[in-house]
Amino acid sequence: MEKPTEISSSKMFGGYNKRYKHFSPTLGCSMTFSIYFPPSTPSQKIPVIFWLSGLTCTDENFIIKSGAQRAASSDGIALIAPDTSPRGLNIEGEADSWDFGVGAGFYLNATEQKWKNWRMYDYVVKELPKVLSENFEQLDMSRVSISGHSMGGHGALTIYLKNPDKYKSVSAFSPITNPMNCPWGQKAFLNYLGSNKSDWEEHDAACLIRKCNKISVPILIDQGEDDKFLADQLLPRNFEEACKSVNAPLILRLQPGYDHSYYFIATFIDDHIHHHAQALK
Repeated sequence: MEKPTEISSSKMFGGYNKRYKHFSPTLGCSMTFSIYFPPSTPSQKIPVIFWLSGLTCTDENFIIKSGAQRAASSDGIALIAPDTSPRGLNIEGEADSWDFGVGAGFYLNATEQKWKNWRMYDYVVKELPKVLSENFEQLDMSRVSISGHSMGGHGALTIYLKNPDKYKSVSAFSPITNPMNCPWGQKAFLNYLGSNKSDWEEHDAACLIRKCNKISVPILIDQGEDDKFLADQLLPRNFEEACKSVNAPLILRLQPGYDHSYYFIATFIDDHIHHHAQALK
């Protein structure tokens, strides 16, 4: 597999934000990803948090806007931020809308032929961890947690619930928790996966949680009460009900006055980093 090329580096809180480019065989295109490396000694093995971003985002939004590096530096955790979809494939219609196609991979493997390169699930769960373990020996890929925002919160929850042995913990900001029952999810699932609703259930956190009995670390979710997408797109109460039905541990925090933005994420990101740090220790 091709070695990633470093394309930028900036020092922050004693560590470094580094951005890389590589060709992805899974997606059939060049991809970028960002890593925050906390300060460490040469022999130190650093645990990892994957951050999955939301609709329209790239790998840079979280790294530039969240301020997560302060807590990651003090807790000694690396942050990995992949992109949100394949890019540059020039599939007809890929950029026609902001909530589907480019910047909107939904962290699944598309089964509809037109979108066959949209395999962000395999990229995040299989290919990128392999690239990281082969090229960054300081990263401890046996100690990994996952988090994300909005579409990326959906990705973090579903990927964790499908792979509870692979990740130590999960958290999310404003996640799309029940995509089968919201317009964003229905549009994405119909076009990527086809019309069979049982295929949709495999990528819906509110469905997956009912089948997962391996959760020991509580799932942490922060949701702004002034989020304009709360009522029709995010549906955290549906996920809460599903968790209660199987006694899955959930910490759902509704935050008064906060919206869907990175101002909200930056306010509470330290809590999420510390939540994962406890599980990764």
